[in-house]
Amino acid sequence: QVQLVESGGGLVQPGGSLKLSCAASGRTDKIYAIAWFRQNPGKERDFVASILWSGAAPYYADSVKGRSTITSDNAKNTVYLQMDSLEPEDTAVYSCAAGGGGSYTNSHARPRFYDYWGQGTQVTVSS
Repeated sequence: QVQLVESGGGLVQPGGSLKLSCAASGRTDKIYAIAWFRQNPGKERDFVASILWSGAAPYYADSVKGRSTITSDNAKNTVYLQMDSLEPEDTAVYSCAAGGGGSYTNSHARPRFYDYWGQGTQVTVSS
């Protein structure tokens, strides 16, 4: 099994920045890719960004492209999501997901592609 723990969420003003962390433990050899998703109550879970565990092939949702950077640090078994120029619309619970079997290129934005999920961290963008 793989355990994922997110951190770094919080309250930030519009235009501010946050850096989220996703620390993986356990059978990290099972991880092929890691992604960030976000969700608000009563809404669907939305893809934010993903990256291969090796640090290659990052993808971003159009809503965060140009404002976010996803990176992987294998030495620390951690994936980071740097988010800048935050907007109130970015408010959500952010969860990381790991695993992946099949075509990463075609399926990286689909929750079903990932086998393991963290509990999430709240990000609130408000003045």
